[in-house]
Amino acid sequence: MIGGRTIAVVVPAFDEEELIAETIRGIPAFADRIIVVDDASGDETAARARAFLDRPVEVIVHERNRGVGAAILSGYKRALAERIEVTVVMAGDNQMDPEEFEAIAGPVVRGEVDYAKANRLISGRAWELIPRHRYLGNAVLSLLTKIASGYWHVADSQAGYTAISFETLERLDLDRVYTRYGFPNDLLVHLNVCNARVRDIPSRPVYGIGERSGIRLHNVVPRISLLLVRGFFWRMREKYIIRDFHPLVFFYGLGFLMTFAGLALGILETVLRLMGHGITAASVVLVALLLIAGSQFTLFAMWFDMESNKDLR
Repeated sequence: MIGGRTIAVVVPAFDEEELIAETIRGIPAFADRIIVVDDASGDETAARARAFLDRPVEVIVHERNRGVGAAILSGYKRALAERIEVTVVMAGDNQMDPEEFEAIAGPVVRGEVDYAKANRLISGRAWELIPRHRYLGNAVLSLLTKIASGYWHVADSQAGYTAISFETLERLDLDRVYTRYGFPNDLLVHLNVCNARVRDIPSRPVYGIGERSGIRLHNVVPRISLLLVRGFFWRMREKYIIRDFHPLVFFYGLGFLMTFAGLALGILETVLRLMGHGITAASVVLVALLLIAGSQFTLFAMWFDMESNKDLR
């Protein structure tokens, strides 16, 4: 327990027989439950987790590989069933520093926020410690996640070191959350629709300890980007049309419409010019006006979204 509140730690793992024991040993003794979710590993991950007879370890094994998000969701559902008050996620590859445990869980334990997550990009050494391709991919996805989720103050969207309250888990429709590498991004979108307060906690990047990443950025980034586009429109509908109304949906709609029309007309005019056809000054002015108006409407919509979510921190 921390502060009189029960604590569970969900440990998603896939083929982590070399690091799962070290991960469990590092979890602070005040954790009331340790829920290891083996996502159909082909090695001895589950057996090595079960070997900890002196720790409150429970092992859940998926019959087939369902993704890291599905593993975390299985742990969340188990914590909900046991009415654990705060649930922390620590990956099974020992990349999450146990010394930061209380810093991550503390704001949730004290009721200051509903969801706390690590932010490795705050560290001045992040560029040096995180592999460059992953750093750049993370930065791109973090920017897209800000727009899609409405949490403009949150960065390092791919960080998996998190803490969430029981009340927030109850409000979430966990069966709707994406279950693979886009899980943390999609979860933020769902948290925003529930008006959950989210806070970033500075965290030290940990790499080069024998972990193996299955992430292939050329596949993952486009897939998560498409997921975020769908999540953005779902959030607009759920939060600003169905559950409550906000005029920013008109600003976004007009912004996207005018920008698309301006780009389409501009491309058409360019093609006609290259083919030797003349273009009028009026058509050039129209393209410029559409692009300027579209960008202004979109920026105003973003500003309205920031104002609407400024208290969710």
